[in-house]
Amino acid sequence: MPVVFVFFGMRYMFFSNDHQPIHIHVIKGKGKIKENAKFQVLPEVKLLENNGLQPNELKMAEMVIEENIDVITESWNKFFEK
Repeated sequence: MPVVFVFFGMRYMFFSNDHQPIHIHVIKGKGKIKENAKFQVLPEVKLLENNGLQPNELKMAEMVIEENIDVITESWNKFFEK
């Protein structure tokens, strides 16, 4: 599971068997995945699924994703289009 980056205790990552369109999983904490969300990255950043993240955490995650679209897209392409 490639981790793109970690910001304020939340991991922004892909699962190795992920699929198009480009999206990213935001996971809070370590160990078992309990609180997480899934965001579409392109053509626009959009929340697809939320499992326990608070509204302020979702807002922060969305801002982080928007500011790092190029990094996320480059990481996705590098990992999945070998």
